[in-house]
Amino acid sequence: MPQSSHGKTMGQTGRAVIYLRVSTEEQVENYSLETQENICRKEAERRGLTVFDIFREEGRSAKTIKGRPVLIEMLEFCRKHKREIDTIIVYRLDRISRQTADYLAIRKKLTECEITLVSATEPTGETPTEKFVETMLAGFAQMDNDVRSERSRNGMKARFMAGLYNGRTPLGYLNQDGYASIDPKTFDKMKAAWDMMATGTTTLRAMADILNAQGVRERRAGGKEYLLRSQSLSRIFSNKFYAGKVVSKRYGMEVQGQHTAMITEEQFYLVQAVLQGRNKLFQTVSQTRRNKDNPDFRMRRIAKCSGCGQSFTGGWSKGRHARYAYYFCPKRCGAGPSVPLDTLEEATTLHLTDVSPSTKTVNLFVATLRKEYCERIGNLQNRRSKADGDIKKVYELRQALIEKNLSGIYSDEIFKEQNALLEEKLKVIHVAKNDAVIEKYNLEAITLFIKQKLGNLSDTYKNSDLAQTRALLGSIYPSGMPWGYPGYSNPEFSPFYRLIVDAGQGNAPIGGRQTFFVEPNSARTG
Repeated sequence: MPQSSHGKTMGQTGRAVIYLRVSTEEQVENYSLETQENICRKEAERRGLTVFDIFREEGRSAKTIKGRPVLIEMLEFCRKHKREIDTIIVYRLDRISRQTADYLAIRKKLTECEITLVSATEPTGETPTEKFVETMLAGFAQMDNDVRSERSRNGMKARFMAGLYNGRTPLGYLNQDGYASIDPKTFDKMKAAWDMMATGTTTLRAMADILNAQGVRERRAGGKEYLLRSQSLSRIFSNKFYAGKVVSKRYGMEVQGQHTAMITEEQFYLVQAVLQGRNKLFQTVSQTRRNKDNPDFRMRRIAKCSGCGQSFTGGWSKGRHARYAYYFCPKRCGAGPSVPLDTLEEATTLHLTDVSPSTKTVNLFVATLRKEYCERIGNLQNRRSKADGDIKKVYELRQALIEKNLSGIYSDEIFKEQNALLEEKLKVIHVAKNDAVIEKYNLEAITLFIKQKLGNLSDTYKNSDLAQTRALLGSIYPSGMPWGYPGYSNPEFSPFYRLIVDAGQGNAPIGGRQTFFVEPNSARTG
């Protein structure tokens, strides 16, 4: 802010305003504000001028006048007090601007106000020769600025081509002496987050909650830290830096980075498929319609009115001595009365006991699962062998594309278009070869879980929380369970569960196409 000492009467002459500026990279002795002020004051004294005001601007670039509030304030001050001010003194002309056009525009405005611009260290004045020299000095300032910018751009591109990251490193890494290194506080947590996202069982919002609970925070300019949000994680899980690559939107290229990769390229593309909903293997319960949950009524939106098909809702009724819980049709269609919570819970338990697969069926399902698991492991190895060759061909095409772009055969527009097509092809190949989810499963633990949970559905239901209840009944009855006043009225099995029970009856093998009506356990023998 300017240090003002206004107060002299109007009409006096021989007054000067001093403007001082230093950018962040110029905080050295010869350019300090104190040094500039001393030299400018001596110049004012030499010219017999009284210093009327001093404007100080620190940490501002001279590339443009935008973002320089003190300069704008000084120019407005001079316009309002043009009858009181004769001269503006600066240490050097480039303190005003390093852009020739901006400098000349400012110079013209000051001339219209009959204010002279004086450099304390350079020849300036009103003679034709002095004006010519002044314009040349302004041009030299812009040339110096442009040369610096070009060197900076070339340096940044050279860093990029060498596999070094420009800018703030992503979460999980630190920037040390210009190199991206592992952040011991967050690297393992972010790696675990990538692994969890690859399974397709976690949403971005849920992952944000997990990382926030672990103390992981997003770093922004100024060193401030913020809680992670789903939008932030969407950018993080789309950053190929984690797969060991450095990607530049400006150059439309990617190179192998010098940093330690957190994940494989296969895993990166698998997560992209999960995020974009391409992989049908990852249709999870979290992707279904959001409902307002109430743990008191866990059959809400699962049980349905057989009359109108509306999902039951729940509520409490206040009696004379207590409160009572009921399920009821929200449309009040008249198909039947409200159903007490205990009545519906008991009916659900009995129904699940009735439709639980027999021990024979469960064992057959487990045996089929083991066979399918071994086949998928074998197919995975075959797919990977073929995909590796396809990936090599795509990378060879990309390298040829880069060389033709650099040699001028392909324009930047054609290069970016073709490179995007190759990137899309890489995604498809990587997803096709990747079956990382199955490799993470413990087959023995899964088979034990199936025997415990599938063999007795009523006990599983009793010991399930709200989310587990939705997952259990949703996998068996995806269309809901119609209530027939009283009892359930022929709920429709999912195709998958129908095959399991049919196989136990000997009607169809697991994995076959033929299905039959499923009789309850009470109607079956053996």
